[in-house]
Amino acid sequence: MALLEVAHSVSSAITRRRLLGAAIGSVAVVGTGSGADDGHGRRRSERLGRAVRAQVDERYTEVYDEAIDAVVLVNVFGDEIPAGLGSGFVVDDDYVVTNDHVAGEASEVELQFRDEQWRSASVVGSDVHSDLAVLEVDDVPEVASALSFSDGEPTVGQEVLALGNPLGLDASISQGLVSGIDRSLPSPTGFSIPAAIQTDAPVNPGNSGGPLVDLEGDALGVVFAGAGQTIGFAISAALANRVVPALAEDGEYEHAYLGVSVVPVGPLLAEANDLEEPRGVLVADVSSDAPAEGVLEPTDGVESIDSDPVPVGGDVIIAIDGQEIPNQEQLSSTLALETSPGDTVEIEVVRTGERETVELTLEPRPDVDLP
Repeated sequence: MALLEVAHSVSSAITRRRLLGAAIGSVAVVGTGSGADDGHGRRRSERLGRAVRAQVDERYTEVYDEAIDAVVLVNVFGDEIPAGLGSGFVVDDDYVVTNDHVAGEASEVELQFRDEQWRSASVVGSDVHSDLAVLEVDDVPEVASALSFSDGEPTVGQEVLALGNPLGLDASISQGLVSGIDRSLPSPTGFSIPAAIQTDAPVNPGNSGGPLVDLEGDALGVVFAGAGQTIGFAISAALANRVVPALAEDGEYEHAYLGVSVVPVGPLLAEANDLEEPRGVLVADVSSDAPAEGVLEPTDGVESIDSDPVPVGGDVIIAIDGQEIPNQEQLSSTLALETSPGDTVEIEVVRTGERETVELTLEPRPDVDLP
């Protein structure tokens, strides 16, 4: 599926960071004058501050106007009564993205567009591992232009806008920053959702499935959930760019499977295993019939350090295909974003104090029994 590009040019977009930088610079220049000019300088800086805020607010309005018509209310019915409510957004002429947990077990859902038109949509593909689902709509209203997933990497401190239907309140916007990246989100499958975005933009029930957009109007991610206290999360565009086209075309997406349980290498674990530095992940267990079985070695004992039990033995994974693996998050992200089932990968490990490289062929994740 070819995801459409947003046609609007954003070459003149002004971020708050650039505007505030300009304002600070101007105020500094004003402040170099004589004391008699202090009142005039303050007035100039106040006017500049108001202009900065006005320009930023104007950009928020522009992004909202450009993107909001792509955002839909997703209404899910079960046993002839509403069973769920969430958000989604148009990504192509016929497709809408939302969360798997919003679509649930439904095969058909109802969508309400910004212009109050209703459409029925078929759930053509869903993936519980990434919590994404794709809906097909026969007749998307002309007013709803598709959003594009961003090709860029989110950066901490970047301004973002969450669009959706919190608490069923349609066509809402909230503003915030990217608070963190490469977060691992819990999943009922037992596998985490990697490479997620953390934001302080307020998100509430009903926002799930809507876009988290940057100030260029591109979707940085798909809102996943809010955890309260100004913490919300979104599934990254990087993961969605891999999963969504497969769901639209094939109805499913196969994730690469290694078949290990790991623990982070901290100072105590590094000491117990005579490692040079606390870095990488220790293979705690290898699943039977997994690609890693017979290739990677799990821990084989426990040592007490300062009365704390610490696992010893086993491989410490430090790189996959040349990509450093400093922690669990990077392991999950590398497997999710850089590999596919059927790929043969080189895994660099520390085994009994020596660096070694082993090869194995990744497989699709096995089916899981959901609670």
